[in-house]
Amino acid sequence: MTHSTDLFRFPLISLDETDSTNRYLTQYCNEHPAETCDFTTVVADFQTAGKGQRGNSWESEKGKNLMFSIAMFPAFIEAKNQFVLSEIVSLAVKEELDTYTDGISIKWPNDIYWNEKKICGILIEHELEGRCLSRSIAGIGLNVNQEVFRSNAPNPVSLRQITGREHDRATLLQGILTRLHRYYTQLQQEGNSNTVDMRYHQSLFRREGYHPYQDNDGRFMARLLRVEPDGRLVLEDEGGRERSYLFKQVQHIL
Repeated sequence: MTHSTDLFRFPLISLDETDSTNRYLTQYCNEHPAETCDFTTVVADFQTAGKGQRGNSWESEKGKNLMFSIAMFPAFIEAKNQFVLSEIVSLAVKEELDTYTDGISIKWPNDIYWNEKKICGILIEHELEGRCLSRSIAGIGLNVNQEVFRSNAPNPVSLRQITGREHDRATLLQGILTRLHRYYTQLQQEGNSNTVDMRYHQSLFRREGYHPYQDNDGRFMARLLRVEPDGRLVLEDEGGRERSYLFKQVQHIL
């Protein structure tokens, strides 16, 4: 992927191919001082072993989409509050895509959807030091210009499929990172996440009404009440009972 050095303000490593941008960036940060790695971004035209949530792989045609990882060193965030990083990463992607199309939302905890279809997946890996985060690497796979998806993924969509035209991946990347850096700096300076929490909740997928979910006991209908600071999803079922879930304990039925 070509990019303008005048436009791009963040340290960037651009690869033709790698197994995983998260893995590459983790190794890079292990070999370099932390202060030189903050907000370093690795972007690849192709991944041979890209990882998604729940152990899934991420399908991406070479040179068509955005696959990148960002390193952050958020020592100012306690481990118990780590979900706020998931919020700001997903908001940065969502709000950048909002400038291209309507219908973008965040499916808890951090998938990005256009209507009922998935356009972006996010995987964040944390390391701790004492009670605080020492390093977080956010990996993002965003479908940009791919026109045909061949895997058994149930509902992929790309920005090109939505808008009917091709998009510049470097411009998208710059926009997402600029938004993320703004949120990150705001958290660092203000020390609270009230604004972030509010925007995240306003952006959630299926925020209104009752929708189908599934947990270990089977399917049920529920409405979204809130997401707790630790990332727990709180639903209210049709019987009026609150149900609280950690990641992987409940699924949306699409």
